[in-house]
Amino acid sequence: MKTVIFEIAQWEKELLQKSLQDTVFTEEKLTADNASSYIDAEIISSFISSVINRDVVDRLPNLKLIVTRSTGFDHIDVGYCKTKNIVISNVPEYGSSTVAEHTFALLLNLTRKIPQAIDQIQKLNFDHSQLKGVDLYGKTLGIIGFGKIGQHVLRIAQGFGMKVISYARHPDEELARKMNFQYRDFDALLGESNVVTLHLPLTPQTKHIINNNNILKFKKGSYLINTARGGLIDTEAIFLGLDQGILEGVGLDVLEEEDELHEEISILTKASQQNINLKTLIYDHILIRHPKVIVTPHNAFNSQEALERIIKVTIENIQSFIDGKVINAV
Repeated sequence: MKTVIFEIAQWEKELLQKSLQDTVFTEEKLTADNASSYIDAEIISSFISSVINRDVVDRLPNLKLIVTRSTGFDHIDVGYCKTKNIVISNVPEYGSSTVAEHTFALLLNLTRKIPQAIDQIQKLNFDHSQLKGVDLYGKTLGIIGFGKIGQHVLRIAQGFGMKVISYARHPDEELARKMNFQYRDFDALLGESNVVTLHLPLTPQTKHIINNNNILKFKKGSYLINTARGGLIDTEAIFLGLDQGILEGVGLDVLEEEDELHEEISILTKASQQNINLKTLIYDHILIRHPKVIVTPHNAFNSQEALERIIKVTIENIQSFIDGKVINAV
């Protein structure tokens, strides 16, 4: 089948070419303007920058399969594709262990004051007085959101000898028994945990799940970790927790309005300028420089193994379809 891979990076191409011969690779994203150039394509694969809507689909009359190299698929008009009998496959899961490990990378850097230690030693300062850390052994970890990532976090935490509690909207008591943790209601989890870590999708229901009202319910001297979505935490609440001495450390791989931090000058020209929270942008810059906060650039997913898993599943999605079997359909 004629296959075209869009938005291809060189490292992806090198891996995909080994298994997908006679495939067209292009760095450009798929749009209504260029779709007609690939009119004979039966299988296409893209990342999230290609918005595959009705206009694009109508320009690809031979299309049978869309493989997105992502978990999310809201850049594809799924409903319209179904009316055209076009199958859509995704990469359901590729970074659970990767994100879980990054969660602990942030936590260990905070509890053992690694950034401060590195800064000191680069100045040939061997003074230990400001570098006293805390053990994770015996501490309570509160996991908010207990999907695949949350479960990987639990396994790592138990390896450190931590007690694990969790909050979930739909508790699974059999899972709790099997994995040796306990459920708590939301406020109880905040009050009992030495470390709170977030592993939720961002929805209207979860937006600002950590806020000015409940940040005061955290245990004094606790740590807050977010490797999920920036909007889960009201940024003002972080400052309140730090100022009140409630939070001893905060590890963030995501920030509110983080997309705007990449090209800040675009704030001045966007038609949707009124939707940008400028105050939050200012807060983000202060957080990045706060001595009790560690920020990484939405990088928790970014490991060699996770990226290779994306390619592996993409190849499987394509080859299985060619062999007559649909897998990972959305």
